[in-house]
Amino acid sequence: MQPGTDSIEDRRTWTINGRFVTQRVTGVQRYAYEIVRALNDLLAQDPHVAARLALRLVLPPAVESEPELSDITICRTGFGSGHAWDQLVLPLYGGAEVLSLGNFGPLLARNHIVCIHDANVFIEPESYSRTFGLAYRSVMPLVGKRARRVATVSQFSADMLVKYSVCRREQIFIAPNGHEHALRWNASRARAEIHNLKHPYVLLLGSTAKHKNLDVILQQAERLEAAGINIIVAGGAFSIFSLGAIDLNRSNVHCVGYAGEDDLAALYEGALCLAFPSRTEGFGLPPLEAMARGCPVVSSSVASLVEVGGDVALYADPDDGDRWVETIVALSQNESLRATMSDKGRSRARLFSWRRSAQVYLDEIERLLPK
Repeated sequence: MQPGTDSIEDRRTWTINGRFVTQRVTGVQRYAYEIVRALNDLLAQDPHVAARLALRLVLPPAVESEPELSDITICRTGFGSGHAWDQLVLPLYGGAEVLSLGNFGPLLARNHIVCIHDANVFIEPESYSRTFGLAYRSVMPLVGKRARRVATVSQFSADMLVKYSVCRREQIFIAPNGHEHALRWNASRARAEIHNLKHPYVLLLGSTAKHKNLDVILQQAERLEAAGINIIVAGGAFSIFSLGAIDLNRSNVHCVGYAGEDDLAALYEGALCLAFPSRTEGFGLPPLEAMARGCPVVSSSVASLVEVGGDVALYADPDDGDRWVETIVALSQNESLRATMSDKGRSRARLFSWRRSAQVYLDEIERLLPK
């Protein structure tokens, strides 16, 4: 396909920014994949929408594996990568109507809907490398203010985007993360190392970014060991983050490194609880995944996390190590509470749906279609 061409007749075509397909899957990329998958299903199941709207996923040339989509066409560009691809190449192929699901997108698109997931680079700047932080704090407000509409994933995130002047309140709509992807995982296919972990254990997920605050749990390793509880740390460091001085050299602390989807399923199902002590989150996908898999959640009581956990999770101040230990130990001693949290967590998770969030995007796009 040549730049700027549109082979779909009698329908308005919106382009989906596919740069996320070149990136390692973390929360932002997961969001983009699942929203695109759900948009594809909505188009396939609603001929009235499909008669008015066509969606096209435009990918950089470095993509190794294309998503399997039945009703969203795929176009691969011939050159470009990174943010330069967003600004210079995507507009040639994508036209004026663009949906970007990963924080950034073309500044010159006339109708641009962009999902900005959080304002963490403003809230916790010390969590990020100097170069990354400066770039995001400079460019993100340009993208947000020029976009026609700005999606985000929680009310907290919406409030922070306004507070830090990333965009205007009237631009924002909320399309949260969903839970369905976690139900597709198969715990039986997890690595043997995961299946052989010593129980009971508390699960810690995330990078070593300072705002993830893993140290508040790790500093309590000795007290948790005295209660017979291990700590499993899954995930890895990323270069965009400033590395904190996290000490993993404890006898009851075990690192399993990067965990794939099936590994995560087994980790959630085997855990006494997920401990999520983050100081700030735009949403907080791991607690939702944990609830979907029946894993009790002990979470920070800040940012968006109470929006996600509701009255199902247990909460602690992110800096109160004593409270974290007391809550985890009490949970370990109360089988009835764990069973109740598991059942209620599954029900709570169903309130967050990729399909419903994709419908929100579809409604926003349709509002921008010519009448």
